[in-house]
Amino acid sequence: MKLTIPTWLTLARIAMIPVLVIVYYLDYRWTNIAATVIFAFASITDWLDGWIARRYQQYSVFGAFLDPVADKLMVSTALVITVQHHHTVWMALWASVIIGREIAVSALREWMAELGQRAKVAVATVGKVKTVVQMVALGFLLYREPLLGIPVFLFGEWLLAAAAILTLWSGYEYVRAAWPVLRAQETKGVDTPE
Repeated sequence: MKLTIPTWLTLARIAMIPVLVIVYYLDYRWTNIAATVIFAFASITDWLDGWIARRYQQYSVFGAFLDPVADKLMVSTALVITVQHHHTVWMALWASVIIGREIAVSALREWMAELGQRAKVAVATVGKVKTVVQMVALGFLLYREPLLGIPVFLFGEWLLAAAAILTLWSGYEYVRAAWPVLRAQETKGVDTPE
């Protein structure tokens, strides 16, 4: 298996996950800044690996599999440590919606791929907007402290709520796109894979 530059960037993003957790919990004043920088760098590599793959035709099956996995792992980790540090009902609810949708959409994509219909559940514009809002929200939440009198954490909370709403919307779009295929399979009496 040949590892392309985009795949190396994706692997680097996965390697940053334990670094993010360790840095976040260090007992120094600057750890929130360092955690935010790590998360921002990981977010940039998410965009960069896709751009390089498209621009230089460096696609690989392994990279196509690994990229969304890396994204979900990084986002889930950032959500979990944020909820642990700021354990409110709303924060837990937004995190549960985002993580739950990621699991559900991953299962839906796998199901559709088994049926040869993966193209029906391609990433839509609302999903891309959701990703940007989610990444900015998590960056603000990891930073935590006010910046020049601006309540960064409060903005992060509101953006995370917006990301959760966009998450539900994009999840609905995925299900709506897949529904005719799923209904057709149901009427054929096809069992669900386990």
